[in-house]
Amino acid sequence: MRLLDGKEVSAKIKEDIKKETAAFTAQAGRKPHLVAILVGNDGGSETYVASKMRNCELVGFESTNIRYDVSITEAELIAKIQEINKDETIDGLIVQLPLPKHIDPERITEAIDYRKDVDGFHPINLGRMQRNLPCFIPATPYGIMLMLEHYGIDTAGKHAVVVGRSNIVGSPMSILLARNSNPGNCTVTLTHSRTQDLKTEVLRGDIVVAAIGKKNFVTADMVKEGAIVIDVGINREDSTETKSGFKLFGDVDFDAVSQKASWITPVPGGVGLMTIVGLLKNTLEAAKGTVYPKG
Repeated sequence: MRLLDGKEVSAKIKEDIKKETAAFTAQAGRKPHLVAILVGNDGGSETYVASKMRNCELVGFESTNIRYDVSITEAELIAKIQEINKDETIDGLIVQLPLPKHIDPERITEAIDYRKDVDGFHPINLGRMQRNLPCFIPATPYGIMLMLEHYGIDTAGKHAVVVGRSNIVGSPMSILLARNSNPGNCTVTLTHSRTQDLKTEVLRGDIVVAAIGKKNFVTADMVKEGAIVIDVGINREDSTETKSGFKLFGDVDFDAVSQKASWITPVPGGVGLMTIVGLLKNTLEAAKGTVYPKG
């Protein structure tokens, strides 16, 4: 078993981004600028946003964190998004999910200018991705593809099984793995909560991507010998064993599955770090206007 080490890969890619950012800043006279909006005080969301802001600073971006109380209305939030859409000094905008129940996340996503949608969630970006047109790819699938590329893993002709069909991870992951590209060229099975005999389906996978949001859902008896296992899950549980007061678990039973896998991502230290890299690369491309030309 070998680790798909998100710490190693992200550090290498962030160094590359840092160099590109320095060149852009020297030429443009400004830094790429990412704005993150955080509503409420969800502990997980605060941790994720703080990490994103910290990584922006590390690569030379300008970053702004806008915080709102949980009582903000949907109309007020959309008004702020529209204001940011018009601000030419801001290249990327993310609204951290989940949002309070009285705010429709789909309406918020669609309110963001797709040219600043560096999370890659806007319907225009998702549609263009499906047609293999220039777009911002959802940050987590993008990061996973960058990881596979870094390790030179040959995916062509492999059977990939994706567990989970979300618009953020599972569905776009299935599209990217099936593309005529490298990495890619897989035969893909997209499974979900209604899949009959899920264990049999997952056992067919040369590559297994677990993105179902349930702690240790994928067990050793669901994975064949030598499979490449990518764990997207980040499940938080309170713990007295850590300084933070919580512990992270993936969607894969790492201890057992790692005995069978040829490659596997750890949690933490795997896909989560690559998600941030995907976000940073999208933000830099937004600033440079290489995906959607400026003006």
